[in-house]
Amino acid sequence: MMRKVASTIFVALAATAAVSIPATATEPAPAIAAPTAAPYIDITMPSPSLVDVANATGQRVFTLAFVLADSQGCHPSWGGTIPLNDSRIINDIHALQAMGGEVIVATGGAAGPYLEYTCGSADALAGAYRQILDTVGTNHLDVDVEATIPQDMVNQALAQVQGERGTSVSYTMRVLGDDYGMDPYSVQVLQSAAAHGVDVLVNPMTMEFGSSRPDWGDAVIAAAESSLGQMRQVWPGMSDGDLRRHLGVTPMIGRNYNGKIFQLDDAHQLVDWANANHIGLLAFWSAGRDNGSCPGGGVSATCSGIAQGTFEFTSIFHGFQG
Repeated sequence: MMRKVASTIFVALAATAAVSIPATATEPAPAIAAPTAAPYIDITMPSPSLVDVANATGQRVFTLAFVLADSQGCHPSWGGTIPLNDSRIINDIHALQAMGGEVIVATGGAAGPYLEYTCGSADALAGAYRQILDTVGTNHLDVDVEATIPQDMVNQALAQVQGERGTSVSYTMRVLGDDYGMDPYSVQVLQSAAAHGVDVLVNPMTMEFGSSRPDWGDAVIAAAESSLGQMRQVWPGMSDGDLRRHLGVTPMIGRNYNGKIFQLDDAHQLVDWANANHIGLLAFWSAGRDNGSCPGGGVSATCSGIAQGTFEFTSIFHGFQG
């Protein structure tokens, strides 16, 4: 099935490049976007604002977390409770876009209820995705899979929306180990995406995984490379260059729950690797943690737990140019 290219090229995401997929799947037409950094930001929290981070760092592309189902069922809302058209959030997005910025909207995440398992059909889920895109004013979706979803139904819905709008789509996936890559279920979701002709950027969450490496920066890069190897099995006909353009990497800055620490030096190392390998996306969790207000503390939603400058990780990741 042929895909319609988006009317405006997204400077944030190489999520819709030409894909060669198994013979059992349909093949989408190319829609190549330029690579960039797009840090996650918990948009349900009142600070920091998108505009504040952009003004402080020059970073103007962000991934907004998370749209979930609300008490009405298959009805999208921020965090499952805040209306999608909330004035604080929408005004912040529009102000960023007026600066030349853009946003990716992420669904799913660590907590539910997911739209992906609440909506009862591909048509209903596609309708929820359209509502998100229309309300926010973007054409970029990220599905963060940290729970089991009806992957065939989800990919049918994504194929509908991508076919209509040329929407860029990324899947953010759990990592099992640095020498293993993504967990087996994540690979199943990607195999389903290929079978349904959905052109996706694959964004492994390089955080909270097992590793025997003493250097966490090395482990993050090894996990990304292992994930790339898994992608070769899902899309065996894709060139190495195209595969790398379909790869994202998303670490958790500062302290991780597994006791590891992603340091500022690790960020420089990852950006250098990403630029040298011409991958499609760099992100991190999260802009709201990108400050040094709790050095030596535990894992927090509002600080990194290490000594650092405000938005220092964002400034480093802004150096990713693909």
